[in-house]
Amino acid sequence: MATNGAYLFRQGTAPQTSTIQSSRVRIFSHSADGPKFQKIGVLSTFGINESRGIEVVRGLGFGDQIAELVPGPTQPMSINATRAALYTQNIMQAFGYKSGMSGLVRSLKHHKWPFDIKVEIVLSEYAIENPSVKNVVTASSAAEGGLNNLGNPGLTAIITVFEACWMESFSVDYGVDTAVVTENCSIQSSDCYDTVSVYGDFLDSGLNRGDSTGRSLRYT
Repeated sequence: MATNGAYLFRQGTAPQTSTIQSSRVRIFSHSADGPKFQKIGVLSTFGINESRGIEVVRGLGFGDQIAELVPGPTQPMSINATRAALYTQNIMQAFGYKSGMSGLVRSLKHHKWPFDIKVEIVLSEYAIENPSVKNVVTASSAAEGGLNNLGNPGLTAIITVFEACWMESFSVDYGVDTAVVTENCSIQSSDCYDTVSVYGDFLDSGLNRGDSTGRSLRYT
């Protein structure tokens, strides 16, 4: 099994900017033969997509006018991941299945249990200084470089957990003109949340009467 102690997974520094950088986005999952929520290495792309239908309400005799748009059920969150294939850990192993050198799993039909994914967007030291920052948690590793001129305040991150995920497709291509073998998978998630908030009917999602933005003119 590939471990985070190997040279492939050495931790480096990242520039301090206002813009989110891909080098500060960390993806964690179960990892076969390893601990829960171990950082996935050599992951080149990780895409998230979600959608839901919007139904249109109209009234007879009111012309071509929309009375209201009503959101329909949200479709499962779709995730696409591309990763370099390692001899000691393939993409199925990275998400917890005993594949490759860890076991006999070779096909999606061998997957018996769902897995979880955690995404950390690690804030830059500049972003942490913003007084409006809230709803963040301590990141999973110490500040890069150890001590700095502020001591070692640690890093904070925006957390999203994707719960009870299943792979819906898997592909790998071996080509003579490309040395690196990459594996691709698409995943569907049953739910996602931020680990620190309370969800339910009274979720504070913004755009409410008490917010500085106020509500839409339609509901004023």
